[in-house]
Amino acid sequence: MITTSWGLLALYLVLLLLAAWPLGIWLARLSSGSLPTWMLKVEAPLYRLAGTSAERSMKWSEYALALLAFNILGVAAVYLIQRLQGGLPLNPAGMASVSADSAFNTAVSFVTNTNWQGYSGEATMSYLTQMLGLAVQNFLSAATGIAVVFALIRGFAARSSGVIGNFWVDLTRITTWLLVPISLVFAVFLVGQGVIQNFDAYKDVSTLEATTYQVAKNGPDGQSMKDEKGNPVMEDVKTATQTLAMGPVASQEAIKMLGTNGGGFFNANSAHPYENPTALSNLLQMLAIFLIPAALCFAFGREVGDQRQGWAVLAAMTVMFVVAVVAIMPAEQAGNPLIGALGVDQTQNASQAGGNMEGKETRFGITASSLFAVITTAASCGAVNAMHDSFTPLGGMVPMVMMQLGEVVFGGVGTGLYGMLIFAILAVFIAGLMIGRTPEYLGKKIESHEMKLTSIAILVTPIVVLAGTAIAVLAGAGKAGIANPGAHGFSEILYALSSAANNNGSAFAGLSANTPFYNTLLGVAMWLGRFGVIVPVLAIAGALAAKKRLPVTTGTMPTHGPLFVTLLIGTVLLVGLLNYVPALALGPMVEHLMLWAGR
Repeated sequence: MITTSWGLLALYLVLLLLAAWPLGIWLARLSSGSLPTWMLKVEAPLYRLAGTSAERSMKWSEYALALLAFNILGVAAVYLIQRLQGGLPLNPAGMASVSADSAFNTAVSFVTNTNWQGYSGEATMSYLTQMLGLAVQNFLSAATGIAVVFALIRGFAARSSGVIGNFWVDLTRITTWLLVPISLVFAVFLVGQGVIQNFDAYKDVSTLEATTYQVAKNGPDGQSMKDEKGNPVMEDVKTATQTLAMGPVASQEAIKMLGTNGGGFFNANSAHPYENPTALSNLLQMLAIFLIPAALCFAFGREVGDQRQGWAVLAAMTVMFVVAVVAIMPAEQAGNPLIGALGVDQTQNASQAGGNMEGKETRFGITASSLFAVITTAASCGAVNAMHDSFTPLGGMVPMVMMQLGEVVFGGVGTGLYGMLIFAILAVFIAGLMIGRTPEYLGKKIESHEMKLTSIAILVTPIVVLAGTAIAVLAGAGKAGIANPGAHGFSEILYALSSAANNNGSAFAGLSANTPFYNTLLGVAMWLGRFGVIVPVLAIAGALAAKKRLPVTTGTMPTHGPLFVTLLIGTVLLVGLLNYVPALALGPMVEHLMLWAGR
């Protein structure tokens, strides 16, 4: 890594700490309900309308059923909006209704906080669909993740209560007093940086130079003409105009980052100048991705009565994050060893000597693009400011591994912390076996029931990823989507399933995934990866809430020092990553060896 890379990483971590600490205090108050009186008065009519109250707490099963019902309703709403889009208002570009398989995939994607996009946003979705369907779910899916971690924290903090809070209250408070205000402020900042926010029709503008490109030639019947080999006959087309997409971008961009959603208004996502125009907007977007996940660590420490616990979890996350950054930046700065060896001219060779700039924006460069790639895949955000498919084999493997760890290195809003706490439960169980004691974490005994649920929560995602990848590489419809055969093609499929099941949403874009096969397969993977983990986590929360909180004794294992941080990191790496090593060996590792062998 070069000096500027270290400097950007240090600046980022310092700014993140300064912003996350005070927000963590507010999150702790939201979780405990310690809100100003005027806020409670504003909420009260909403709870009466929903038939509940702030004082009513739920058992874990009630909480889970309410959460599942709400999210199933969300899938149905987003699906219908897309299917009826052609006849709905706020559609100045005249977008047609979305196909059934794509609408299903997108509905599940945005409800599960995955935001996988098999479509081109500015060419597929109307303004109404972007706002009422997708942006609304950006808020609600993020609030759902935070609500789950609030419930788990209450499970640790409770003293034989058996209840973990009220889902409707949590959802309302998180959306109203956290996500909406902070998104409004961030959206105004983005507009100031040049992100557009309007309802204008798309604009045709004259370009500085005429552009020539090829399109398929149509015959008299209007169908594409084909040559004797069955390939489309292409013809040159010249144009001196370009259509610029407009829309309410800044409002969606803000919650896209703060809610670790990642779904872009435009197909190019945060590489598009209308979504991410400046180096400053790029830095603030990266901070926004980690802001709430980092703040939740501080809120966790406050709620369980020991702030050292929050610092320990945050330290484990930070160490793994820094290691990932240190791994990806040299890989991208080294560039492609075959350039020059293949007779490429000296101008290109000199450019490659500065690193691998393929697929990256010149306004961000290698350092900021590499850092963004690690942040977005560590945090289950999925927003991208560079083409991950154009990274070097090892550079592309780092984002893939960050997802496969279970999105616990900061992770999504809520999902990162509850995922890390699940690994913490496993870590103390392993430690208990080593010393022959009943494991405890935060005063709660970890027994067989909790360990069975922990095993389910940890194993669901790897099973979905690996089984889904196997299905895709065996099925003809799955192999048909591969644009790059061989090791890289396998990596594209593995990345897609890792992204879907871990609710990330980024992609190796060489895979043609907007097909009925992939829309269905990835939609199922997204649903199981989200709720197949949430339900056992809520069950663990309920089990812990019913237990007595034991006092600390001389025999209690400390869970806040360097030893526990090391044990936690080791557990995440051994349990979270070893499942994927054979698959990684078939994809990016083989590709790296082939590249450096000159093949």
